[in-house]
Amino acid sequence: TIIRDRMTGEPLRDSKGRVTSHLSGIFYRTTNWMEFGIRPVFCFDGPPPAFKKKTIQEREAVKKQAEIKYKEAKEKGEPAYKYAQLATRMTDEMIEDSKKLLDYMGVPWIEAPSEGEIQCSYLCKKGIVWATVSQDMDCLLDGSPRLVRNLSTSGKRKLPNKEVYVDVKPELIEIKEVLSTLGITQEQLVMIGILTGTDYNPGIAGVGAKTALKLVKENQTLDRLLKKIDWNLDVSAQEIYEFFLHPPVTDEYKLEWKEPSVDKIIKFMVEEHDFSRERVAKVVEKLQESFTKSKQSTLKGWLGK
Repeated sequence: TIIRDRMTGEPLRDSKGRVTSHLSGIFYRTTNWMEFGIRPVFCFDGPPPAFKKKTIQEREAVKKQAEIKYKEAKEKGEPAYKYAQLATRMTDEMIEDSKKLLDYMGVPWIEAPSEGEIQCSYLCKKGIVWATVSQDMDCLLDGSPRLVRNLSTSGKRKLPNKEVYVDVKPELIEIKEVLSTLGITQEQLVMIGILTGTDYNPGIAGVGAKTALKLVKENQTLDRLLKKIDWNLDVSAQEIYEFFLHPPVTDEYKLEWKEPSVDKIIKFMVEEHDFSRERVAKVVEKLQESFTKSKQSTLKGWLGK
């Protein structure tokens, strides 16, 4: 959403008009992570749960409205960046190209049976990965032991619809510390999330974080909590609760970081999608160096054992 013209909001495109912003983000940022010794695993969304239907419809309505405003802003020559971001869509072609590029880079990915963040959180709970990287705080409700936010972001960010800027830095949130500080269980954290709003339901009107914590501590179980609030949503609170605590995940994956395929990356990025040959070649060189260092580090660790 952010790799686009700052005035018009237009994303990067190749000579055939195909959007390439996602390829730029994956290629350059992933290589940057790997230069720092990070070995990433990407999790792609599968089918969303049935009860997310209303949320998806609401998001679609926002996108359509943003598309109208985006078109109007462009016609008037006004800044259109904000509306362009809101109108962003991820197509099947973009997803498949992303997977293809990761394969060429030698980076593993997993197709989640449902939400990608849930699969990430599951890998973290199993100790397969060190942390879940996402902007979505629902990962804490999914039970991820560690959540890293703003990994690729630094500097200042403007708050929506305000002339206020805040510092943005990488942030690590550890679930044990959260639960200990609040004096609650994982189940009760899910209850707080349901009260304040998740990807699957809006929050209860008039209930903020402090009120939600108070209500949960006073009632402790979902059954008792629901008797104290006016739950008049189409989606079942119990269904959302169970989904967070017992989500669909998969163990059918193989995480293997392979040597990058130089020829395939060059062909895909430069010849097919018009990226700069010189810049891509430099990044591929960094990618190869990162793979070599990672392989040497793994070998030393194994010999050390």
